Amino acid sequence: MISDIEIARKAHMLPISEVAAKLGLTDDDIELYGKYKCKITEEYLRSISDKENGKLVLVTAINPTPAGEGKTTTSIGLAMGLNKLGKRAVLALREPSLGPCFGVKGGAAGGGYSQVVPMDELNLHFTGDFHAITSANNLCAALLDNHIHQGNELRIDTRNIVLKRCEDMNDRILRNIVVGLGAKSDGFVREDHFVITVASEVMAILCLASDIEDLRKRLSRMVVAYDLDGNVVTADDIHAVGAMMALLKDAIKPNLIQTLEHTPALVHGGPFANIAHGCNSVRATKAALKLGDIAITEAGFGADLGAEKFLDIKCPMAGLAPDACVIVATIRALKYNGGVPKSDLGEENLDALKKGIVNLEKHIENIKSYGVPVIVTLNAFDSDTDAETEFVKKFCSDRDCDFALSRVWAQGGDGGLELAQAVLDTLENKKSEFRPLYDPALPIKDKIEKIARSIYGAGAVSYSDSVEKKIETLTKQGYGDLPICMAKTQYSLSDDPALLGRPEGFTLNVRDVYVSAGAGFVVALTGSIMTMPGLPKKPAAYDIDVDENGQITGLF
Repeated sequence: MISDIEIARKAHMLPISEVAAKLGLTDDDIELYGKYKCKITEEYLRSISDKENGKLVLVTAINPTPAGEGKTTTSIGLAMGLNKLGKRAVLALREPSLGPCFGVKGGAAGGGYSQVVPMDELNLHFTGDFHAITSANNLCAALLDNHIHQGNELRIDTRNIVLKRCEDMNDRILRNIVVGLGAKSDGFVREDHFVITVASEVMAILCLASDIEDLRKRLSRMVVAYDLDGNVVTADDIHAVGAMMALLKDAIKPNLIQTLEHTPALVHGGPFANIAHGCNSVRATKAALKLGDIAITEAGFGADLGAEKFLDIKCPMAGLAPDACVIVATIRALKYNGGVPKSDLGEENLDALKKGIVNLEKHIENIKSYGVPVIVTLNAFDSDTDAETEFVKKFCSDRDCDFALSRVWAQGGDGGLELAQAVLDTLENKKSEFRPLYDPALPIKDKIEKIARSIYGAGAVSYSDSVEKKIETLTKQGYGDLPICMAKTQYSLSDDPALLGRPEGFTLNVRDVYVSAGAGFVVALTGSIMTMPGLPKKPAAYDIDVDENGQITGLF
């Protein structure tokens, strides 16, 4: 079977200036990064700010399983299908992190004949956005430690430094480290920590900033430490903001690439949805709405994570409202939720399908609770039987959801025509009455419990004594009216990855809370979720190489 990278290499790509021209952009409106990538200029983004918006469609999914779902692949195929139907659809996707590319999950360019290209460049260094974010974060950390070393005028409590360093790679050994060992000139000895770049607050800030001045304001509000009296110390207090802005001035501009069928794709920002807010940048989404009839965006992992954060954090903060939501599922994944081992998923099993489809049912209910019309799409596999497909179709019809098969992996835009038509039918015939799940003015614990009970199906939420104290402190410091960014396993609706299907009545365990004041939310860590992933026993890096012609091999 031909690999994704081989398909991408055989593709005929248009010069990105020609793709931009389809959207009405001139050479003066873009900044080239080679022949097939560009950024959109600040001047052009300002010039379209008053232009009328198109429709906004969110693509989400059931909880991920080893069987695969194909959310990004489906998003890309949907956009290509809409263009084949005469609509101008523009994608707004996230950039991949290097960590999963060399680890286990893979990239974020789609797959098969439903990809964005250049695939290898996107999955590796791309336009340098992640490097800029990493450098800005670590510059701030260096300035913080230098301030302490140079006399500590702000009386920073070295036992209460909350800014963590970051790198864009899975590296578990850096989760908890000791720094400052050596001579007096090497700084103060203290415990420090790393997170993966996509979990850093700088990533969240860049993705939620509406423009370059909003980026400055958000960076200024970043809490980096507390002083000996318990008062917050911000990035602005340590004079880090100007230099961070210098590193991020280009990274905040959305990137434009293309699909295999030359559909425009704005790929910008990349927070994970299990440990961050899981959405591409506000700037890219808003630009897609101005540039096309329909903007297609996706949010990471299942609807309990990325979609919830898109609807409760990104949309209210950016003034967005989705017109429809596509939930991606596969019969294989539903049967896996019904207890079928991965090795047996190719066999027809209606009983397991009936048992596992409750996971899809919960996600449908959740999205509908926001007042957004739902389309369910099955990412089709050759092993799916007619009986299984008809069962899912009827299941969705009984719940007033439009339904469509997606064959975009094998057929590209042609395989997305059925889904594209279903999306158009929903947009034309069903009105979105979007409303967030909760009022941000509610107390922190009320918001956490609203998400836990309403979205996850929890029966209770437990907090340690230290978490209770932190919530009380954050409230006193004025952060109590911020939305909540839940950090939770992606594999289950609960905080236990082993609980498949639709667990109910469980206790969600909150083990830590902290504020991301610049991003504008309070993070709640649940279960055993880590903000710095590790590599698997056999990392994907083992199979990646470069041949004698300088071509990358083994990258998916």
